Amino acid sequence: MKDAYKEAGVDVQAGYESVALIKKHIQRTVTEGVLGGIGSFSGLFQIDLNKYPTPVLVSGTDGVGTKLKLAHSMKVHDTIGIDAVAMCVNDVLCQGADPLFFLDYIACGKNYPDIIEKIVKGVAEGCIQAECALVGGETAEMPGFYKQDEYDIAGFCVGAVNKPDIIDGSLIEEGDVLLGLASTGVHSNGFSLVRKIFGEDAKSLSKVYPGYEATIGEVLLTPTKIYVKDIKRIRTVAKIKGMSHITGGGFVENIPRMFKDNNLTPVINKGSWAVLPVFDLIMKQGNITEEDMYRTFNMGIGTVIAVSKEDAKKIQKQFKNEIYEIGYVALAGDVKKLKDIEENIYIKER
Repeated sequence: MKDAYKEAGVDVQAGYESVALIKKHIQRTVTEGVLGGIGSFSGLFQIDLNKYPTPVLVSGTDGVGTKLKLAHSMKVHDTIGIDAVAMCVNDVLCQGADPLFFLDYIACGKNYPDIIEKIVKGVAEGCIQAECALVGGETAEMPGFYKQDEYDIAGFCVGAVNKPDIIDGSLIEEGDVLLGLASTGVHSNGFSLVRKIFGEDAKSLSKVYPGYEATIGEVLLTPTKIYVKDIKRIRTVAKIKGMSHITGGGFVENIPRMFKDNNLTPVINKGSWAVLPVFDLIMKQGNITEEDMYRTFNMGIGTVIAVSKEDAKKIQKQFKNEIYEIGYVALAGDVKKLKDIEENIYIKER
């Protein structure tokens, strides 16, 4: 008997095979709040009201942008899922929430069960790093819309925070310290520029640049850092007043987003942290100005938090060389003479 849907390009049986393959990865992410299993029309999660007596749900959704082009070219599919989780949970963290559960959406030109399994394996790994559950998802086979060997992935995360513990920047004041948590690399932003500089085909991405042992493709595909465990550790010893996830827009756009008071401004001390070599390479190979680098990339800092001077000392004592003091909070009127690359952020030589 002919399968009309399969002849149209959609293989339902491949979808069943994919589900069978990913079940074991999803099972690894199950937490106490998960109700039910894979196969329902929706995911169920019960909030612990003893832990969250005044719960506020915090949500975030995102994708990984054109970093996917590199994954396609290099046929590396088991890390891009980590990026998808990271982009969502790191945003949710900025409001003080604990990520509770995650859902993914994968759209592809053709369902290859082994590739779908690798993608979801990465998603599951990201969820484990984020201490949240993968409670559901969708794989959509869309022939004619995507090429057979291409796919896209996006995610959605829900977290919870007690209302008094919401981080909204309202407590930030002059003299507070800005601490930077190191990134693992380019993360998942700026890849349209990266691809213009290094190319996106397998041959270009297989080049090994001086000073590196890995190919540039491998360096660029390094998964985005997930900051859940670090932030939870910090909150056991300190009060986080503001937090920014350094994504698209780099330092210039993202750090000011943590501020509620327009009379305050962040001052960033260049040279106070180790800028990763990949950013020097991007800057040199692309002939990019330093100003544009700070507008586009994380420059080696994936998350910035604002804390009091006293708490900054506690945090650095516990984390030692894992966190950098990268700047401070000043009154906007007091920094007019400093070099500014945007009206609401100042970057000065240390």
